[in-house]
Amino acid sequence: MESDLTDLRIPACLLTAAVLAFSLPATAKDIVVHMKNQGADGAMVFEPSYVKAAPGDTIRFQPSDASHNAETMATMLPAGATPMKGAMNKEAVLTVTKPGLYGIKCMPHYSMGMVALVQVGKVTPADIAAARAVKLPPFAAKRMTAALAKVK
Repeated sequence: MESDLTDLRIPACLLTAAVLAFSLPATAKDIVVHMKNQGADGAMVFEPSYVKAAPGDTIRFQPSDASHNAETMATMLPAGATPMKGAMNKEAVLTVTKPGLYGIKCMPHYSMGMVALVQVGKVTPADIAAARAVKLPPFAAKRMTAALAKVK
């Protein structure tokens, strides 16, 4: 009888290991966005200004120049997503968990158009329409419109 149980323990262990392996999330990516005084798109920019990520990925906003922060926009954040507000001159870390569009701004340079867009997973036409409807300062709106054009 004991040998019958021993024979079952090994396959049960293998089955448990297989279930655990398939239930673990895929390896999350670490994505770096630089906060710059001058970049390819002009003054006061995030580079890249558009990021496509998957749930579980981490986006690190790193100040390449002084006087920047990164924070989520309350009006452009998926329902249930945790807001993020980075300190001045410090790396800000956003781990995305909910699919949708995350608007990011540098508060001191928001009116100068320092915004970024993080797309997490697949988004719906309603998500895009809601993001386009958000009122932003004119230069920020121009840059956000360009970022929204990259959403697929």
